[in-house]
Amino acid sequence: MRADVIILGAGAAGLMCAIEAGKRGRSVLVLEKANAPGEKIRISGGGRCNFTNLHTTPSDFLSENPDFCRSALARFTPGDFIDLVEAVGIEWHEKALGQLFCTQAGGARLIVQLLRDACDATDHVTIACKAAVSDVRPAESASGEPGSNEAGFVVVTDGAVHPCSSLVVATGGPSIPKMGATGFGYQIAAQFGLPVVEPVPALVPFTLSGALLEQAAGLSGVSLPVIAACGKARFEEAMLFTHRGLSGPAVLQLSSYWSPGDEVTINLLPGSDLEGLITTMRRETPKRAAAALLGDYLPKRLVAALLGELGVHGPLSQLSSNAVTVLAGRVHRWTFVPAGTEGWRTAEVTRGGVSTRVLSSKTMECRNLPGLYFIGEVVDVTGHLGGFNFQWAWASGHAAGQVV
Repeated sequence: MRADVIILGAGAAGLMCAIEAGKRGRSVLVLEKANAPGEKIRISGGGRCNFTNLHTTPSDFLSENPDFCRSALARFTPGDFIDLVEAVGIEWHEKALGQLFCTQAGGARLIVQLLRDACDATDHVTIACKAAVSDVRPAESASGEPGSNEAGFVVVTDGAVHPCSSLVVATGGPSIPKMGATGFGYQIAAQFGLPVVEPVPALVPFTLSGALLEQAAGLSGVSLPVIAACGKARFEEAMLFTHRGLSGPAVLQLSSYWSPGDEVTINLLPGSDLEGLITTMRRETPKRAAAALLGDYLPKRLVAALLGELGVHGPLSQLSSNAVTVLAGRVHRWTFVPAGTEGWRTAEVTRGGVSTRVLSSKTMECRNLPGLYFIGEVVDVTGHLGGFNFQWAWASGHAAGQVV
C-alpha cells in the first residue's frame, strides 16, 4: 500500500497525528506491531487514563532543550483535548493538582475508542495492527521497488513494501517492555545519523540495598506525604515504602532528575518543626511516651522503626537535647543514595530520546531530512507525573499532523 503518510506506532502521539493528517485529506497508514492500537493508553491511570493536566507548562518537562516543547504545547492545549473528550460524552474529573481522569471505570478504553473513531471519521486513515516493521529506508535507495524513484521513504513489513512521502516515528520508548515497548525508534534515528540523548528509565521507583532495604521492606505498604529532593529538584507528594525500596508520586517524580550516585533527601514530616514540638511537649507532658507523640504525626510502623533505629525509648522526659536533635534530623533530613531504580520493567516513561537539536519545534520534522518526523515519547521531552506525558503526545502529534 502506498500512502502519503506512514506513522510507526498507534499510541497517543501516533493516533493524534493520524487524525490531523487525515483531516487534511492525506492518505495515512498507521503501522502498529501490537494486537490493537492504544495499548499503553488502555492500561494508564488504573484503566481511567490520566489524559492531561490542566496546569501544563513547559516547566513540567525535562529535555536538553527545555524550550523545545513550548510551540507544540501552545498550539494544542489541555483545553483542546478536553473539548474532544466532552464532544463524545466522556465524563471526567480532576483528581488532584490538575490531573484529569475519566470518571468511568475502564474510561481509558473510551479514550482509545475516541481516537479510533476520529481516525475513521476522516475516511483517509488505515490502522494496521500486528505489523512488524523489518526495514525503513529512503525511497531513492530502494532500487527496483515501488517508490524507488520518488522522494520519501519505504517501510517494509512482513515482506510487504509501503512507500510514502512522509514518515512519522511514534514508537515510544523502552518503558513497560511487557507491553512490547522497545527502543526501535532510536534505531531508526541512528540509521539516519541522528543524535539520541541516552534513554534512561523515568517515573520509576527507587531500589535500596543493605540496611536501608531491610528497613524499607519492613515498612512495605506504609505511605505518607513527604518532600523529596535531589539537587535542585523538589517534590511534595506522597511516598510509599515497598519491599524493594521507595515508590509513590514524590519518588517517581524525583527519579526523572536522579542519576546513579546522587544523594536523595526526604523530609518525612513537611511543614512541621519536630525539634521544637518535642522540646515544647517535653516541658508540658514529660511523662508522655515519645512513640505516642510521634504517632500523632507519622504512621505508627514508621515511628517504631525510627525510634528503634535511633535507640529512643521511654517518656519524653528521658530524651536528651542531643537525642531530640538527632531524631528531628532523621525525620526532616533523611539522606541516602539509592541503589538504583526498578528499571524499564516499571518505568512509566523514558527520559532522553531523539535529540531535539535536529528537529523543528513547530513541526517535529528533521531539519536535514525532509519528510521524516519524530513525535511523542521517542523524542527527548519527558513530562512530570500527572498527565503531562499524554499532553505532550497529543501536542506533538497534532503539530506533525498539521504538516505531514
